Amino acid sequence: MKTRHTIFTTAFLFLLLATANISGAQEKGFNVYRPQLTGLGERVHLSRPDIGLSTHIDDVVNMILFEDLHDIILVGHSYGGMVITGVADRVPDRIRRLVYLDAFVPNDGESAISLVGSHGDWLKNMTKGDYIVPAWVKPDQPPPKDVPQPLKTFTDTIVLKNKTGLKVPATYILTVEAGKEAKNDDFWPQAQRAKERGWPVLQLTADHNAQWSAPEALVEMLAGIR
Repeated sequence: MKTRHTIFTTAFLFLLLATANISGAQEKGFNVYRPQLTGLGERVHLSRPDIGLSTHIDDVVNMILFEDLHDIILVGHSYGGMVITGVADRVPDRIRRLVYLDAFVPNDGESAISLVGSHGDWLKNMTKGDYIVPAWVKPDQPPPKDVPQPLKTFTDTIVLKNKTGLKVPATYILTVEAGKEAKNDDFWPQAQRAKERGWPVLQLTADHNAQWSAPEALVEMLAGIR
């Protein structure tokens, strides 16, 4: 079986998504990479208020280039959708498919905060100065844990210049909690945007963090995406 390279990206702490799924994905023939973004996860010591979306795009692009990766399935979770969109604009020839996992699907000139729109009360409540501070993390909680994310990563607008990047095949996975209607999900508008672009849209029963709440089902779904 040909090994497929899969890169997972998410917000606050990139490590968690890959850690939850790395064993199962590798068993299915994937070679899984988990980039750590500047200022997040194990690179929290590099955190600064001026870290923005372009920094995180550079992080993933450089990992792809320096690891010499090709034929990639690039998965972006939540804010990670902003990142993988920017990566596809930079190195579209390295990517087999983009997978947006309950993620933002930006157009040129949009930001994460503009896509949150009227559903942004949670973001306002967690914004402390120049950072978005995850409310679920206790002050004395030891690593691994989610860490404050520079607000600039959410306010920076994405700049898309490469038309080839817009042609990279993509799939959207909308996660919906059991008992709730998909149309009431915060990321429903993003799934609809993906549908309008002609992408396959899949639905997974899980909360927003499927990598924690439904890791096995998520791996199965990812394994079926070509």
